Amino acid sequence: MRDLVIEPEADDELTAALDWYEAQERGLGAALLAEIDGVLGGLRAGELRGVGVPDVREHLAVRRVILDRFPYAVVFLDHAAIVHVLAFAHHKRRPGYWAARIRP
Repeated sequence: MRDLVIEPEADDELTAALDWYEAQERGLGAALLAEIDGVLGGLRAGELRGVGVPDVREHLAVRRVILDRFPYAVVFLDHAAIVHVLAFAHHKRRPGYWAARIRP
């Protein structure tokens, strides 16, 4: 099982999304969180690999998993021992807004 690191900005994005969905309909925030938890569990266990991110150099090892039910992607750095989550990116946000979170 790989370690999980979540950028503070990504955590803020997720909190805002959960609050917004829960305000729209009771239980919808919990449904989003359940889907995110499933993706993160799959990434940590090595069951999910994600796909490359368009317009990001492959050597950076940035990948994403697109959620099934919600318009979000989990954007992460894929390392052997660590899953480093850069963003919980809404599909309508400017592509690559999270790129400054990649550290060498």
